[in-house]
This record gives sequence, structure tokens and C-alpha cells, in this order.
Amino acid sequence: MPHLPNARPKSAFALVLVVALAVACQSSAPTHTPLNRESALRNARVAIERPAGKLTYFAGELSAAELDELARVAPNVRVVAGLSREQALARAGEAHGIDARFATQEFLDRASNVRWVQALSAGVDRYMGIEALEDERIVLTNMRGAHGPAIADHSFAMLLTLTRNLRVYAERQTRGEWKRGGAEQPATALAGRTMLVVGLGGIGSEIAVRAHGFGMRVIATRRTSGERPSYVERVGRPEDMLELLGEADVVAVCVPLTSETERLFDARAFAALKPGAILINIARGKVVDTDALLAALESGRLGGACLDVTDPEPLPADHALWRAKNVLITPHVAADAQLTDERSWELLRDNLRRFGAGEPLLNVVDKQAGY
Repeated sequence: MPHLPNARPKSAFALVLVVALAVACQSSAPTHTPLNRESALRNARVAIERPAGKLTYFAGELSAAELDELARVAPNVRVVAGLSREQALARAGEAHGIDARFATQEFLDRASNVRWVQALSAGVDRYMGIEALEDERIVLTNMRGAHGPAIADHSFAMLLTLTRNLRVYAERQTRGEWKRGGAEQPATALAGRTMLVVGLGGIGSEIAVRAHGFGMRVIATRRTSGERPSYVERVGRPEDMLELLGEADVVAVCVPLTSETERLFDARAFAALKPGAILINIARGKVVDTDALLAALESGRLGGACLDVTDPEPLPADHALWRAKNVLITPHVAADAQLTDERSWELLRDNLRRFGAGEPLLNVVDKQAGY
């Protein structure tokens, strides 16, 4: 079991935490419900070309109570819920806005009235290859801000599972065995260690707040300029990542998957880490080069990995990652939580209200940047 180095310089061991994807936080623990859109989400707002009269939005499965609520907040929007892909395709000409599950090239070719597509995830990489979405008249929005708290919790659950040897004791519990010690590595504490957050956006900020709460020193990178949060000691640019990796015991990679970030953690990045690192990826599997990850684990450069996402995904049963030493894998469930559902619903409801009222939408995606 990998463990953190002591806090003295030139330690032979390190811990690296690689995560992913959306809530910028305050210096203290953020307030999660309701969403503070002005300070927490930092939403881009874009006015939409909105036709006159009654609008139609194709949604996924919604309950009667949810449909009633949407009818109250957006009385001039007809919400059509529960259509199959085939049914939606047959009625594509009716839609002015759609849930992104319907956003295929075939559908959009027939949906000349669509001006808004709402993704139900923070990451939108799966939609970037759809040519019809390049139409500047179509606004794409995402769920940035909804998933951050749960993903950050999951990150630390995975991290602590390894650093506190919890898998060892869980196995002993199944046998009714009260036994201390005996793990391959001693349990370690996070206080006094350094976390590098690569991509200090929504999810990265949630993770940074938790790291600060654990008594960690937090450093970060981000593409955009802005005020440095009080819980982060230093904020560098993306080009500073390799240099900062050498300082970090924990690295939280929270970048979206784009052409710039695909295979961001390659052999060169792993070589820049301290020996004994742990990798935790909860962003997208392709942000990490799997072959380089396996090589780093095999060589001992990485002391372990916690993966909520993988490349490929789903991970085949015979893949080497399942058998790699000190690897913890969960099946892309880091965002799962009632809180996530509540925040997602709040964003959808507010954007539907805005759509009906002709107001700028929240969480508008920069389709050129890919997030």
C-alpha cells in the first residue's frame, strides 16, 4: 500500500492524486444548496436567438411533479418528456431546445428550429465531433457546477482508502479478524503534504478546499487569469505543470478532455513526479496515457492509482489495470449523489425558465475551446 512521504525535503516517496470535472469555491467549505451562481459557477451567459410564441423542449424521463414544476417556471415552454430516440427523430422539426441525449447529427439535420442543447454532464467532449453543433445559432450548455461536491468527496474517499489501508481492514472485517498492522505500507496522514490541482476550475476548486481542510498546502494551475483563492498558495499557468509536479505529494488533474489535454499525463509527466506517487483520475480516461500509467506502476514510479475513469471505458475484464498492484477502480460513479441530482435539476429548471423568458442561458460552453 503506497504511503505519503514525511514532510521533510528530498523525501523518497510521494502521493499524486489525479482527478477531473465544476464548482469554484470560497475559502471556506462552499455552500452546496442552493447553487450560488454568481460566485460559485462563474457562468458564461449568452443570449439565444429565440423564436416568438410557444417553445418546445425535448427532455428525458421526467415525473409528473417535475413536469408541473417546469410548467410553472416556464409557462410558455412545452416540455415533451420520455421520447425514445426514434420518436424524437420523427418529431425533430417541433423542437426548439433539446436534452443532449437527442443531439445526433441525424436529429439536428432534421431539427431546423433547435437553438439550445442542454448537456446533462459537465464534460461535453462526446458532442464536439457533431458537425451540426458547430452552427453558431445553437447554444450548448452543460452541468458545470452540479457535480463538483460529490466528485471531490469521491476523490478523497479513494485517496484515504489507500493512504489509510482501508482495503486491508475491510478484507479482515469479512473474516471477523481483529488484527492491526501487516499492511505492505504504513498508514499515513495528509496534513503537511502538498496538493497540486491541475485545472483550478469547478471540480478542482472543490478538491482544493477539501485539501486545505485536511491541512495540506495547495498549489494549482489554470488557463484563465483571476484572483488567487485564499486556500491556494500559488496559481501557475498550464505550462508550469511539469515544474510544479516536482513539488507535489498530491496532484489533482481537473481539466476537461480536449485536444490539448488528451494524454496530458504521459511518460514525460509521470517522470516529473516524485517517486512513490498515487494517481487518481476522475476526469476522463483519455487525459491519462494508460500505457504510461501501467509502466509507471510497474516501475514503482507510481505507488498506486485510484481510477473512476479509464481508457478504454468500460475497462475490459482482462485488462492489466484490474490486476495492477495498488490500483483502486470504480466504474465512473464519482458524481453520483442526491446533491448532484438536486443541483442538476436546479440548473435545468433555471435554464428552461431563461429559455422561455428570452434571457441569457447559464453554463454556456465555448465550443471552440471544448468546455
